[in-house]
Amino acid sequence: MLPFVFNLAIKLTIMAAIVQTRTFLTLLGGGPTHFSHVKQSLRIAPILVCADGGADHALKFGHTPEAVIGDFDSLSDEAREQIPADRLHHVAEQDSTDFEKCLQRIEAPAILALGFVGARLDHTLAACAVLTRYPDKTVILVGEEDICFLAPERFSIELPIGTVFSIFPMGPVRGKSSGLKYPIDGLELAPLGQGGTSNEVTGPVEVELPGRMTLLILPAAHLEDALHALTGASDG
Repeated sequence: MLPFVFNLAIKLTIMAAIVQTRTFLTLLGGGPTHFSHVKQSLRIAPILVCADGGADHALKFGHTPEAVIGDFDSLSDEAREQIPADRLHHVAEQDSTDFEKCLQRIEAPAILALGFVGARLDHTLAACAVLTRYPDKTVILVGEEDICFLAPERFSIELPIGTVFSIFPMGPVRGKSSGLKYPIDGLELAPLGQGGTSNEVTGPVEVELPGRMTLLILPAAHLEDALHALTGASDG
């Protein structure tokens, strides 16, 4: 009975959104990220929310977040003093990462998440796992070199020939593809079996990946292409 009660509590938390917007949103974490990436993201997704110590990055880059969400174990005293108290949302529970705490409390048509991948492998893997738990949200993890997002069951995109297009299964999946150097038709992709990393684009890409358990990884240069493909819009 306890797991049911816990799941119910999570659902109620998700419903009580702290940030609700019809505009694309930038979510900034405490991991390393470059000012140019933050600048690009805010041009596309101008609402800024920070996960815990990501607020220190925001202030360093000259931006005050609309909200800061997390357990505040890495938020500096200086940031607490500079950000209005009504924008600080402390979440004490330790059963989820700050990234997940934010996703539970944000409603936006798309979220560009920076500062969650690249610094520590455990943090990167945790962030990727979180994507699979929120298939109703459009979230793109933005790293220094790559972007990562949960594939819709049907996904189409046009990219330059030769672009790296990696398919990473988080569970067993049988899919179909066109426009890739190595088709996935007939293959059973799985974390303990065959993967789909370092594939290449040969034309307009179409993939079918049932179950919403598969991550797609593309070069960061194609962030806006991916966002357009996922939402049908190039900006908010």
